[in-house]
Amino acid sequence: MDKKTALITGATGGLGYELSKILAQEGYNLVLVARNQARLETTKHNLSRISNIAIETMALDLTIPTAPKELYERVQQQSLAIDLLVNNAGFGIYGRFDKTELGEELEMIQLNATALIQLTKFFVPDMLTRQNGKILNVASQAAFQPIPFFSVYAATKALVLSFSEALANELQGTGVSVSVLCPGAFRSGFQQRARMEHTIIFQSRLLLTAEEIAKIGYRGLKKNKRVIIPGWKEKMLVFSTRFAPRNLVTQIARYLVRERR
Repeated sequence: MDKKTALITGATGGLGYELSKILAQEGYNLVLVARNQARLETTKHNLSRISNIAIETMALDLTIPTAPKELYERVQQQSLAIDLLVNNAGFGIYGRFDKTELGEELEMIQLNATALIQLTKFFVPDMLTRQNGKILNVASQAAFQPIPFFSVYAATKALVLSFSEALANELQGTGVSVSVLCPGAFRSGFQQRARMEHTIIFQSRLLLTAEEIAKIGYRGLKKNKRVIIPGWKEKMLVFSTRFAPRNLVTQIARYLVRERR
C-alpha cells in the first residue's frame, strides 16, 4: 500500500525500458504505456521478475491527439495515483525539410511535444492536490541548438526543455518537482526510426548506453535536479553553445548529423 506508482510512456524499449527497470528495482508500481500490446506484455513479464510490484499495461498510440486524455481517464478509472510521470515517448525524423513528410512530422510534434504537455496538464493537478509528485520529461541535447536536417525534431525538444524549466519554476514550494533529461546520442532503436544510423554522431565509439543515461537521469530526478545532461562530453558541448556564435553552433550541428557511408 505504501509503494509509489510511476507511469512511463515509450516503456518497451531503449531509455523508457531502462528507466522502467530502475523504477522496478526501486519498488515503484508501474503503469507502462506504448503502442504495441504484445511488447508491453513482454516488458511486463521481464520487469515482474525484478521485484514484487504491480504492473499495469496500457496500449495507446500517443501520436493520436485524443490518446493522452484517454490514458488519463483509464488511470482514473483504475483509481491509480501517479506519483511519478515519465514523459519519455518520442521519435525523430532526419532529412532535408522539403523532402520529409509533413504527416510524419505532425505525428512527431504531437508525440514529442503536444502529448507531453497534455499528460503533464492532466496529472499535475492531482499531484498538487496531494502536495507530492515528480515529473521527468525527456528532451535531448538537440534542445540546445538548431540542427539542420533534424530541424523539427530539435524544435520539439527545445519546446520540452523550455516548458520543463518554466514549469519547474512555477511549481516551486508545492511538493511537485519537474526535471528534464537531455541525453546526447546513444544507441537504441531511435537512429533506425529516424533513418540516421549512418550519421557521424551515431557512429562515435564514445556514445553512452541507454542504461547509463537512465541511471544518471534517475539520480538527478531523486535530487530534484531541473536539467540533467548525462556525460561530460555532452555537458561541454552544451556549455560551449552559450558562448559560440549562433551560426557556428548551427554549422557544427550540421556537421555532426552529416552522413558518413
